[in-house]
Amino acid sequence: MQQWWLARPALAFAGILFALHSGPAVAADNPALLGIPVDFVLFALTLLGVALFHKHTLRVALAGLALITLYKLGFTGFRTGDGLPGLLSHLFHEWVILTNLLGLLVGFALLSNHFEKSHVPQVLPRFLPDDWKGAFVLLVMIFVLSAFLDNIAAALIGGTIAATVFRRRVHIGYLAAIVAASNAGGSGSVVGDTTTTMMWLDGVDPRDVLHAYVAAFTALVVFGIPAALQQQRYSPIIKNEGRHSPVDWVRLGIVAFILMVAIITNVTVNLRFNHLSNAFPFIGVAVWGAILLCVPLRRPQWDLVPEAFKGSIFLLSLVLCASLMPVEKLPPASWQSAFGLGFISSVFDNIPLTALALKQGGYDWGVLAYAVGFGGSMIWFGSSAGVALSNLYPEARSVGLWLRHGWHVAVAYVIGFFVLLLIMGWAPHERHKPPPAAVAVQCPPPGGGGCGHL
Repeated sequence: MQQWWLARPALAFAGILFALHSGPAVAADNPALLGIPVDFVLFALTLLGVALFHKHTLRVALAGLALITLYKLGFTGFRTGDGLPGLLSHLFHEWVILTNLLGLLVGFALLSNHFEKSHVPQVLPRFLPDDWKGAFVLLVMIFVLSAFLDNIAAALIGGTIAATVFRRRVHIGYLAAIVAASNAGGSGSVVGDTTTTMMWLDGVDPRDVLHAYVAAFTALVVFGIPAALQQQRYSPIIKNEGRHSPVDWVRLGIVAFILMVAIITNVTVNLRFNHLSNAFPFIGVAVWGAILLCVPLRRPQWDLVPEAFKGSIFLLSLVLCASLMPVEKLPPASWQSAFGLGFISSVFDNIPLTALALKQGGYDWGVLAYAVGFGGSMIWFGSSAGVALSNLYPEARSVGLWLRHGWHVAVAYVIGFFVLLLIMGWAPHERHKPPPAAVAVQCPPPGGGGCGHL
């Protein structure tokens, strides 16, 4: 048994290398080891370090980021140029995404604490069944919330409720299910996940991602029932005793206000001021503005900020590592490549993968939305929802334990994907934007020559 425990990180490392080797193509002149670019090998070693030394994840992530940066400075350069100027240009390109993510992660940690102190989680057992079905219904609630809220907020709200109804004894398999429910719930909604919002803003019709819910609903059942049974055996749901503190409606109003500010800012900036969305971290600043505006009504628990900040820096280190990878193009659009992207998104940031797929075109957007949206649930740092939840439950920061106890999430991803293909088929959409080089030329008068495109 001890040998199997030690083998799990090695198996996870092998799986990461396989995903990298079968994933996006890279430049032929990039130094490689056994056919795998050295950049990817260094990132895989960083992830292996996270798996082995989960009590020192921040140090491992920062060390990996430093090593990858030094390697690119000395050997390959960056997409934005060589040497220090290329690095600074890359950081300038990424700072808005990183700052927004930092603001949301730390801000939503305070938001979840407001929600917990509103006493709503203590009231919910009155409406949840007393056996394993109560744990399953909670996952359904998280799924529904994530369809119109950010998946980070849905995961944190679900984790806060779980801390109350399960006496703060939450099984790691159930934590994986909370993350999976939050990611699945947003996969078919253009306001429920960053990747689907990107598709919408790029011109994809919202109806073209809606059928992702065929896979998402299937996956919810597949992972939800085993996870609920795990949790029931580990720590049963609190029986409804009919006693609870009165709801603090002011705190609940603060939660609603912060969420509405985040949603309205996201929609307004991206739709009306899209040219400015990459120039300033509007969403992160708006969330913190809402938090500070509400301080006179209810004071946040400021002592949560240092730990939330530390966990957020860990995530940002991995996101920045992923952004440094030489992922220049994707394989030809097909259901097989979409299926593979789901596994790759569990170790890489799904935002650049989605951007590359949008540029390439030819995907079934609902299938892709499910793959890149739900696939990150298979590893705890594969999605921002997972990292945010691990700030509440540090014991979840173990790849081995997540894979061992959250096995049902990977199974659910595969089953959900093929159920979607069986029912809806693979229906690739035409490019929703013309290629940049395809500029129409006005036809000359009859007899004056041909007509075509440049």
